[in-house]
Amino acid sequence: MIEAAFMTIPLATAFLTGGADLEAFGLSALITLAAGLSATFLVRPSRTDMAKREGFLLTSLVWVVFSFFGMLPFVWSDVEPLDVTDAFFEAMSGFTTTGATVMTSVSATSAAATMWRCLMQWLGGMGIILFTLAVLPMLNSSGGMQMFNAEVTGITHDKIRPRISQTAMRLWGIYVILSVILFFLLMLGPMTPFEAICHTFTSISTGGYSTADASIGYWDNYYTDIVLTVFMFLGGVNFSLIYKAALGQPGALWRNDVLRAYIYIILGAYVMFVIAIVALGHYNGIASVTIDPIFQIVSTITSTGYTARNFEAWGPFVLALTFILMFFGGCAGSTSGGAKIDRMLFLLKNTRNEVYKTLHPNDVTTVRVNGRIVPAHIVAKVIAFLCLFVIVITIGGIVLTACGLPLVDAFFSSFSCLSNIGLGAGFTGYGGGYDLVPDLGKWVLSFLMLVGRLELFTVLILFSPGFWRK
Repeated sequence: MIEAAFMTIPLATAFLTGGADLEAFGLSALITLAAGLSATFLVRPSRTDMAKREGFLLTSLVWVVFSFFGMLPFVWSDVEPLDVTDAFFEAMSGFTTTGATVMTSVSATSAAATMWRCLMQWLGGMGIILFTLAVLPMLNSSGGMQMFNAEVTGITHDKIRPRISQTAMRLWGIYVILSVILFFLLMLGPMTPFEAICHTFTSISTGGYSTADASIGYWDNYYTDIVLTVFMFLGGVNFSLIYKAALGQPGALWRNDVLRAYIYIILGAYVMFVIAIVALGHYNGIASVTIDPIFQIVSTITSTGYTARNFEAWGPFVLALTFILMFFGGCAGSTSGGAKIDRMLFLLKNTRNEVYKTLHPNDVTTVRVNGRIVPAHIVAKVIAFLCLFVIVITIGGIVLTACGLPLVDAFFSSFSCLSNIGLGAGFTGYGGGYDLVPDLGKWVLSFLMLVGRLELFTVLILFSPGFWRK
């Protein structure tokens, strides 16, 4: 029913812009609403408490079900209809804020479909479950914490308020305020109100869908690039830190080891990008070594996936750096994808300890982050996560090669979708698209998007036989 309510926004857009896809969204909203009402009033559960397993199962299924109903307008579109495979891929890419698209021409779609694509990313950025917890406080006492932990990115999850519904409301409040500010700032540039609100939805959520085929490069406006860079950067910051700063605790930002690492990585990548751009003779004015590389770096590390320039032309060294930025992504508790910088810090500090212990095996070493000792079981979980992250990328890449994709393109696409960034390279890169991927490959990539958005364990645990045993 919540999804049906949000479908009224593109429905109103269709009504105000000439009626294109009005019937598609009207029918989709009615079917989605009917399904919600049926589940509410025709089902009488024998129990209402929610244990850990129910929390994992519900969280995973909510994203699948939202994508299933979210794809219906694309299937029934009278402007650019998609088949079921392409429509589900587009919806899953939207809700998981991956940003990969099968649409050959975004500008040729209806305004309603464009609005829905962007709105899906805004909803998925902060989280569908998190929104539900904010508007349905009754879940506070029936497994809400289990769903919160299963959906919110990161290693540990700090509650900023005593009740989980209050935490969800505060986080969504910050999200909405930043969205409103960004909308008005974009309106000061060359974007129309429609373009501004669509890019507000997809940049603060670090999703990356655009209203133009050339992405942000369509406007070729450095004011717009700078504004989007700032808000993509904020989208990659832990929203709990932004909340504390808004309450008058700005010192909490710089005292955070992860945020400092996030800034240092961006600055380090910027220096290397500039060296590569100048060395390959792509210097074309001061903006080509200032705004252009910073924009692409922030877009990549936050998993947004916007492109203002053809960054592949900057050479293989830049592409390799892009790969590294994609791997770790932004901070835990943000809207960005990737394995998260928090885990990178844990890994580096634990590796340093292990190297030290080869010379001093009897010494006791600890991993400290933000001035606190990290328990050994948390460090072990981080290492397991990173190993599993690489394994899933590898398996996805192998399956995609079996589907007919070239080797490098298959592994890059697998990596891009698991990291929820959506960038393509070669086969699916600049000038290409995910519409070229065979149908089986699209289902594989859709699964990888879901696994990446819910950070592996929430989805993969469902395939464990022990999960289904009492």
